[in-house]
Amino acid sequence: MVRLRRTMMYVPGNNPANIMGAHLYGADSIMFDLEDSVSIKEKDSARFLVHNALKTLDFGNTETVVRINGLDTPFGREDLEAIVRARPDVIRIPKTEKAQDVLEVESIISEIEEKAGIEVGTTKLMAAIESPLGVINAFEIAKSSKRLIGIALGAEDFVTSMKTERSKDGLELLVARSQVLMAARAANIYALDTVFSDINDDEGFIKEVKLIKQLGFDGKSVIHPRQVTLVHQVYTPTKKEIDYSIRVLNAIDEAEKRSSGVIALDGKMIDAPIVERAYRVLELAKASGVYKGDY
Repeated sequence: MVRLRRTMMYVPGNNPANIMGAHLYGADSIMFDLEDSVSIKEKDSARFLVHNALKTLDFGNTETVVRINGLDTPFGREDLEAIVRARPDVIRIPKTEKAQDVLEVESIISEIEEKAGIEVGTTKLMAAIESPLGVINAFEIAKSSKRLIGIALGAEDFVTSMKTERSKDGLELLVARSQVLMAARAANIYALDTVFSDINDDEGFIKEVKLIKQLGFDGKSVIHPRQVTLVHQVYTPTKKEIDYSIRVLNAIDEAEKRSSGVIALDGKMIDAPIVERAYRVLELAKASGVYKGDY
């Protein structure tokens, strides 16, 4: 079954209550943050808290992700030393600008895994792209490591670097979103969109989720539990989409039984891209729990 990454919910690493209950909100992934949401004075305590939470709490099937501090800070290496040993599913690298940034983190993780008796390669990576240079190098980043399961756009630092600000229509992010998305697709990894910071603007949030779904993103980073359900609603295939996909695949079966090279449905030719989309819809529907058939 396909791994869903429709939602990756930020959880400040210095908040015990949020950490304990984070998986109860239904996000596909929860990301414990040791970076921007944690003050310098609380870096050590947050690292200790997240380490112990990962070691002792049961997060069920929810994917666990930890955003570390960058290696260019005094905290990045210490984050890796503690967090790799706690066995999260994924470590998220902040402010990634070039492939070497990923490779440096990968090298340190390999050393730690070997010392800790963890199979080398177990810890997966995700890279956050948050600057113009990162966007330009997105493909090199995306294909830099076999550990890398996805790349994510971080908009706030990006728009600041571009000397602009976030807008409702997101025009200022269109090129960056497209570049990050195409890089992920070319490297055959996941692509996650940036956060929407106004938790009271459900209408604006849903509009943005529909946009990034139409562009092709696998999901979105979220900062509040109420956003999780809204994203999942947008990403769950409708009954109409499921029914049409089943009809497409049934039409293929019928054509194969007749040894016919021509496949048509409702008077329209069915070609390979349509078939691929049908399989994708049903995979997503199964993973979302709204379809249980063979197809």
